[in-house]
Amino acid sequence: MSRTLHIAALASYRVFPAKMGGQKGIACFYSYLGVRVPVSFISTKNNEFPAGFPATFIPLLGNSFLRYVNPFLFFPLRKILLKDNITHLILEHPYYGWLGTLLKWTTKVKLVVHSHNIESLRFKSTGRWWWRILWQYEKFTHRRADLNFFITGEDEQFAIKHFKLDARRCQTITYGSDAKESPMPSERSVARQVLENLYGIGSNEKILLFNGTLDYKPNLDALMIILNVINPALMKQAGFNYRIIICGKSLPANLDELKAYQDKHIIYAGFVDDITVYFKGCDLFINPVTDGGGIKTKLVEALGYNISCISTESGAIGIPQSITGKKLVLTGDTDWEPFTKAIIDINTQENIPNAFYNHFYWGNIADKAASVLKNTALID
Repeated sequence: MSRTLHIAALASYRVFPAKMGGQKGIACFYSYLGVRVPVSFISTKNNEFPAGFPATFIPLLGNSFLRYVNPFLFFPLRKILLKDNITHLILEHPYYGWLGTLLKWTTKVKLVVHSHNIESLRFKSTGRWWWRILWQYEKFTHRRADLNFFITGEDEQFAIKHFKLDARRCQTITYGSDAKESPMPSERSVARQVLENLYGIGSNEKILLFNGTLDYKPNLDALMIILNVINPALMKQAGFNYRIIICGKSLPANLDELKAYQDKHIIYAGFVDDITVYFKGCDLFINPVTDGGGIKTKLVEALGYNISCISTESGAIGIPQSITGKKLVLTGDTDWEPFTKAIIDINTQENIPNAFYNHFYWGNIADKAASVLKNTALID
């Protein structure tokens, strides 16, 4: 006999205020899912939970790293699941796999793992020696889940093959965009004027944007490619007027806020409160990221604002070219000459197809997730 659907989401780190891509992914997903099914959101005590969010907030987890191995979390969590008649427990990332498995065994809850990338491979790409240990734990967690949500189809197929998962219990639930349609030209024009005034950019200069957390190695590597390869090549192009804006926090101290590049068309904006202005106001988003796994949330956001994008193939994993039309140009992962040429040649007047919004609009993503969760085969 089926039960009324009620979701408990377990996020092991601070999500609110949602500023980074991973935080936005969780916050947006539940802001849309919460108006479709009841959601209890369990997370750390240092969250600043927003008023009016469609979920019940439960600040149960401590802020110490020891929260990941705290056995005493089992009892209050089990009490919550039973008292609120929770049907599905969604783990954001696999880190609480041990806890989710115990709760699955001792309650009627269905365990769902919401994967944002293959975590062990992400840490392998950043040089962490312990990635193999995480690999085994990640595999353990996914194999004990009743349902696995993956951020890209590529991750889903990888996990099915290498973690030996049942494909019937796997779904691609991608990162999304709030946009249902392209912004109006007037919005773009206003945002462009803001950037021109803020940074002294000429009306005849193309604005190129790169955005990302800069102490994350794949993003830092991409920044160094921009500074040392792409920008020098662009500077040699006679008649090509441009500025490159770099947004993102945690720039390494040795780069000294990119002061050495200020006379070389580079603007370092640092962390900005409203990245929307930068997406709407730029002409082109560049994404020379070659590693890191998962979907590149900043690329989804840029395309959602109808911005022309140049990306490496690895940087565009999870974004079907069939729905981006001519708005997204891909080059090989280290093919910087064609990458640079594409920056110069791309027609920024092309529009993103409506198929992009059908695929990436958060409302449609939440509808799919709710439908899968409501499947009576997954509820006793």
